[in-house]
Amino acid sequence: MNDRAAPAMPTPFVSSVMRVEPGWIDHNGHLNMAYYNVLFDRAVDEVYELIGLGPNYLKTQGHSTFTAEVHLRYLRELHAGDPVRVRFQLLDFDTKRMHYFEELVHADEGWLSATSENMALNVDMRVKKTAAFPANVMARLQRMKDAHAALPMPQGVGRRIAMR
Repeated sequence: MNDRAAPAMPTPFVSSVMRVEPGWIDHNGHLNMAYYNVLFDRAVDEVYELIGLGPNYLKTQGHSTFTAEVHLRYLRELHAGDPVRVRFQLLDFDTKRMHYFEELVHADEGWLSATSENMALNVDMRVKKTAAFPANVMARLQRMKDAHAALPMPQGVGRRIAMR
């Protein structure tokens, strides 16, 4: 992939509009907790295409990404049919890892429904071990980090679960 022809890095990246599907609603009448991850994951798929980690990455490089850790916060209920978007901010990366933060927002009304803080690993699928990102991906990650550096640190980054 030629980085000179690469698209600009949105600051922050904002996903396409998705809708809460009726089958995702639980017995409490709101979006089941598992499907928040589906929405966050679909947005990450869009980001990965932008930085060169989409499905073609596995085919051409023999590498993929695995999620190592996630911290999800549920802040406001979503219901069937609600339109949503995900804002994605790359917080940091190194040769084998990405640390990013996502915010799930109501696409029409703009309120925050959930956040997801993630650590993802680059994995050589031939040996199932972490491996360095190729140079073209590192360059795109740097471009995204530079673009996102001016953004404020999202509220909730680095939180932990504990009883006080």
